[in-house]
Amino acid sequence: MHKPIQIKNLSLSFPHKLCFENFSTQVYSGSRIAIIGANGSGKSTLLNRLNGISNAVSGEVMLPSEVVLGYVPQLISDHPHLSGAERFQKSLTQALQSGPNVLLLDEPTNHLDRTHRKNFLGLLEKYTGTLILVSHDTMLLRHSVDILWHIDNGTVHIFSGNYEDYKNEIISKRRAIEASLLQLHRQKKEMHQTLMREQVRAAKSRAKGEKSIRERKWPLGGKATALRAEETSGRKKVVIQDKKQALIEQLADLRLPDIIQPKFSLSSAELGDKVLVSISEGGVTYCVEKTVLKNIYLTIRSHSRLAILGDNGSGKSTLVKAILNEPIVIKTGDWLAPNRKDIGYLDQQYAILCPNKTVFETIADEMPEWREAEIRKHLNDFLFRKNEEVEIAVSQLSGGERVRLSLARIAVLNPKLLILDEVTNNLDLETKAHVVTVLKAYPGALIVISHDEDFLEAIDIRESYCLG
Repeated sequence: MHKPIQIKNLSLSFPHKLCFENFSTQVYSGSRIAIIGANGSGKSTLLNRLNGISNAVSGEVMLPSEVVLGYVPQLISDHPHLSGAERFQKSLTQALQSGPNVLLLDEPTNHLDRTHRKNFLGLLEKYTGTLILVSHDTMLLRHSVDILWHIDNGTVHIFSGNYEDYKNEIISKRRAIEASLLQLHRQKKEMHQTLMREQVRAAKSRAKGEKSIRERKWPLGGKATALRAEETSGRKKVVIQDKKQALIEQLADLRLPDIIQPKFSLSSAELGDKVLVSISEGGVTYCVEKTVLKNIYLTIRSHSRLAILGDNGSGKSTLVKAILNEPIVIKTGDWLAPNRKDIGYLDQQYAILCPNKTVFETIADEMPEWREAEIRKHLNDFLFRKNEEVEIAVSQLSGGERVRLSLARIAVLNPKLLILDEVTNNLDLETKAHVVTVLKAYPGALIVISHDEDFLEAIDIRESYCLG
């Protein structure tokens, strides 16, 4: 147990952007908090400030004297000979040895296979101290935390509940605001129609008045009535416009992610139902002395959606390299796989992108027959809209932007088989949603290496092949 941790007026900004400002709250003993937000929003920096190792964030963090901190960073440089999961396990064990009552974790599940992930979630469930973590892992956000700090639009929004609750509340608020905007639109339309009817009535009244004058009768005064109607309509329009502006500002604050609109020219009829990959009695070695994989039997058809599962070090990426026919591996047995040009491959490093090319050139070089307008329309569908977003070099893109560009490139190449190797590691929730949208629309065969069960379910994985 510990007294509340006091956080006062924390702010983080850089010359080119404001991450957040004037963040104040209290952290009570036993709280389970997740810091979420887009890549580059300042999540890890905020966590480091709580740990006392970042001077970039201004403001105060007052830790009671009885607080004992345990901290595991995202990038662990110690023990380079160990895998990412092994390094995390070692660092977590060291952090827990001091008996912390406040545990700070930065992207803890990034490199964990299913076994280590299950063990870790079980450990968190038993941990009774205060937990503050940075994560994009939706399963972790659903089951292991009950408070969210969402860094967005220059503010840290505090929400009591898990990620699904938070997402549903935003969607509900957005629908309510959109319904109010629709109602205002209808009111404005009805007012316009009423005014038109009054103007028609006034015109008839004026005509009748002119006739009365000619016949030496008094006019009926339709013009004055029409003017009063116009004044009333004008006042109501101002009120509606003010309400509309307030609702639009509320809608902007909610900021649901932009939607990608992927288009693939491959059709089910064109793909048919063919065997794309067939492996029988397969084996893979990196050298004559060392066999990495053996007794592989695998068939992938035109519309297969397959996850390759296994613990870290079981050979998942090695199997992918063999299907790609990379010269670094030696294959034995019977192997059938598509030509390399018919396979799209995306890994964590986005190696398919040339760092010296611009976003525009990346697509233009693949589709030289396309006009500039076609290229820009395609990039617009993948949220590259402004000139500065289209003309920037790949080397200057963020991780999320590289993922979107990689997907845009795959969409124009239309491979019959798409292979993804742990692509969701380090992706923020918004970019992960973009990846899901594209993969759900992809009509060809799909092979995915991932430990993220929510991600596999979201992209409609139908079967799995387990190694080890």
